[in-house]
Amino acid sequence: MRKIYVGNLPFNTREEQLRQLFAPFGVHSVQLATHGGALPRGFGYVEIEDQRADEAVSALNGYQLEGRRLMVNKLDRDR
Repeated sequence: MRKIYVGNLPFNTREEQLRQLFAPFGVHSVQLATHGGALPRGFGYVEIEDQRADEAVSALNGYQLEGRRLMVNKLDRDR
């Protein structure tokens, strides 16, 4: 598995919406960052298969979601 950072998300983004966006790349988990478990922080993480990570980053980095360009990057293995 490979963890991917997804930043500059609209604050109303839900996990299911992110899961659907990454579905073509084989999503295993989605986690949105929040302040104290309530207020969204505008970023999250998606875990997908290693072999699809580069393809997901290439396809979705800069993708416009509700007028915001997503920042999508692979995380280092040791994080």
